[in-house]
Amino acid sequence: MSEEQWTGEPEVDEVLARLGEADGVGTGERVEVYEDVHARLAATLAALDRE
Repeated sequence: MSEEQWTGEPEVDEVLARLGEADGVGTGERVEVYEDVHARLAATLAALDRE
């Protein structure tokens, strides 16, 4: 992932890095990566709603 894709938000940047891991895994493992990314982004958005 290139630097211009980073958000500056550490939690989101971590998730984007995790998403980049999907390129190096098989189809079955991609589902796990996508589910993890979705859950983490949903949690981040929920936390923003509570602020």
